[in-house]
Amino acid sequence: MAPKAKTPSGTPSKSTPLSTPLATKASSDTLSNPLLAVDVEPLPNGTITPKARKLAYPLPTHISPTTINNTESLLRFVILALICGAAIGSRLFAVIRFESVIHEFDPWFNYRASKVLVNEGFYEFWNWFDPTAWYPLGRTVGTTLYPGLMVTAGLIWHFLRLINMPVDIRNVCVMLAPGFAGLTAWTTYLFTTEMSTPSAGLLAAAFIGIAPGYISRSVAGSYDNEAIAIFLLMGAFYSWIKAMKTGSALWGMVTALFYGWMVAAWGGYVFITNMIPLHAFVLILMGRFNNRLYTAYSSWYVIGTISSMQVPFVEFLPIRTSEHMAALGVFGLLQLIAFVEIVRRLVPGKQFQLLLRAFVVLVFVVSFAALVVLTFSGWIAPFAGRFYSLWDTGYAKVHMPIIASVSEHQPTAWPSFFFDLEMLIFFFPAGVFWCFKELRDEQIFIIIYATLSAYFAGVMVRLMLVITPVVCVAAAIAFSKLLEAYIDPVIPESEEEIEEATAHQPMSKAKAKKIAAAQQNKSEFNFTGILGGKGEKGVFGLDTRFAVVSVLSLFLFIFVYHCTWVTSSAYSSPSVVLASRNPDGSQNIIDDFREAYYWIRQNTEKDAVVMSWWDYGYQIAGMADRPTLVDNNTWNNTHIATVGKAMSSNEDAAYPILRKHDVDYVLVIFGGLLGYSGDDINKFLWMVRIAQGEWPDEVQEHNYFTQRGEYAVDERATPTMKNSLMYKMSYYRFPELFGGHPAQDRVRGQQIPSTGIQLDTLDEAFTSENWIVRIYKVKKEDPIGRELKAVSSFEGGKKLKRSASSSNAAVGGKRSRPNM
Repeated sequence: MAPKAKTPSGTPSKSTPLSTPLATKASSDTLSNPLLAVDVEPLPNGTITPKARKLAYPLPTHISPTTINNTESLLRFVILALICGAAIGSRLFAVIRFESVIHEFDPWFNYRASKVLVNEGFYEFWNWFDPTAWYPLGRTVGTTLYPGLMVTAGLIWHFLRLINMPVDIRNVCVMLAPGFAGLTAWTTYLFTTEMSTPSAGLLAAAFIGIAPGYISRSVAGSYDNEAIAIFLLMGAFYSWIKAMKTGSALWGMVTALFYGWMVAAWGGYVFITNMIPLHAFVLILMGRFNNRLYTAYSSWYVIGTISSMQVPFVEFLPIRTSEHMAALGVFGLLQLIAFVEIVRRLVPGKQFQLLLRAFVVLVFVVSFAALVVLTFSGWIAPFAGRFYSLWDTGYAKVHMPIIASVSEHQPTAWPSFFFDLEMLIFFFPAGVFWCFKELRDEQIFIIIYATLSAYFAGVMVRLMLVITPVVCVAAAIAFSKLLEAYIDPVIPESEEEIEEATAHQPMSKAKAKKIAAAQQNKSEFNFTGILGGKGEKGVFGLDTRFAVVSVLSLFLFIFVYHCTWVTSSAYSSPSVVLASRNPDGSQNIIDDFREAYYWIRQNTEKDAVVMSWWDYGYQIAGMADRPTLVDNNTWNNTHIATVGKAMSSNEDAAYPILRKHDVDYVLVIFGGLLGYSGDDINKFLWMVRIAQGEWPDEVQEHNYFTQRGEYAVDERATPTMKNSLMYKMSYYRFPELFGGHPAQDRVRGQQIPSTGIQLDTLDEAFTSENWIVRIYKVKKEDPIGRELKAVSSFEGGKKLKRSASSSNAAVGGKRSRPNM
């Protein structure tokens, strides 16, 4: 056996511990000078030398690594707890300024369904038929909704009662979104930590905790499906990354459970259904298939699909709709690749190549033929209209005007990105760049997520909610990289110092060639600093560090200020309670909606049918507890078009529709007096378009525009517009408020004609304090068979016109009664 090589005296070998006299001397020098740090550098002959590095600022040297690690863990826990608390607290402006009240429109149905769940039990909730919705059709609620939100609130309510905390279900519903926002910050921290460092995870948690793009759908009182959906989204993505990295079927099952909960809670689960398969497919194309990917995806798909099919509203959609075929296709592709890998080990090379080609061709032909047959036979449904509207922004307006009429389904304006994300939108591309730079499997997921969500967020305002998490994660990665670069105390060595140090050290031939090649390529362009990725990295001066860190801190301060202002001013006002400022600066509460709904509840029969536009159906059912013709479920286009036809027609055509559907009261929203722009006159053209889709010969949109193509409500308005039921109900008695002066519509900025509007088939029943809500009672047929127009003329003391038959009788010398 060859003798061991002797180690030169005074130079420790690779196996020599740093407790040798030479290392001890260097350590003692470092302790005496906190501006130096020890760095161990190997030499070409296999030895190492301790090397002192310069520091920009002193570091404590008497603290053990164990203490540092324990302190880091404690600080992370405390900071994350504070971030979760800030996420919850920033969503309570609505409760503090107003009261604990349910917001918007859809949350009122969710709240009503939650009351049924906790008061009557799960079985009654599951089989609930609501006869007051979509009168006279009714609605089978249990099979036409996503029950995850109500079941989650019900479980929390039962748990609080179990620990002797009798909380009203309304307060649970109001506080559910802020509570889950704190959990979302926690899952975002875990997700980002898998992508980068714990520091980046804390930043991402802080960003998503207060980002307006997420707060807009999760303030206190916003009891909608999105209240828990983003937590489930990030939980599913985090567990998927863990499953893919570890190859654990347990983490795959956790992903499936999050996915199943998501399916039960929100229709946006389709995003997860396609994101995970797309990630797996890209990894396969990049040649990164392995057993870990196979195990993670197979366990997620099988368990997740079975769990999603337990939701009655979903049932067999995962295997019968085109939106879910990508997940099934990737699952089959993974099985095919795994089978090929097994065969590769068992079959010789030449035979394997022939068998592989034949097998791939056979599987492709059979799969394609099966897909075509199942699609044409109707077993696999084609893509839904909502899917096409994501790729063609004009599709919904032509084919689905109901979908296009919703404001949150409109394309996103560019200022909305800054309004909802502030500085994050600028750091977002930098974070994606860092993911491209390293390109690990989990970072490919971020790149795909960022690309898809950026497109969808530009197509639809509502999908700003989907892009917010990935923007927070990517921006946190970029921000963390910048802070790490400029906080790092180690000062890099200059080129002169490196050359001087290497001149006195032996050098291998390979290293000499490398240095010579670097000097030759010096004139070529290369990235430097943290973008270069090669050579020394770092910052030389303390002043540069201080300047950059100060600017980044200022960015954070402005971000927090912007988020707080947007949350308090734009996203914390419940739509059922409005607010304005008096001349002295005090707040003026405008409570017309609840005033009107309370009037309906107290002054109408229990079975009185109320007709309104579909936006207000859930609120009428939730607060007034009265049957409605249409509501926000929008499942029956013909029924909604019928309401649109009644609103856009004259009284003679609208009255038979009202009586046919047993309508007792008609409710309209009018903002012309107060300047409330969300009124029915501004929505009126959508009523016309939806009605025109069903009755193109009777309702035509161009009849409501002037000759110059203007939408006018003043003297220029067309006769069709002025005679429509919506116009009459909105401006009935409106000029009387101005005492003979021109009546000004403050929303449209137009003067309303002073000519009095006469209603023959309706009586004004209630008008709220600020004229926002107006309710009219539908007249019954005249008991002696007269037309209602004739009755109105008679009661108004007007002389009735004689009919042609009456005139002829008078000429013939016979007297006859006027036709009433």
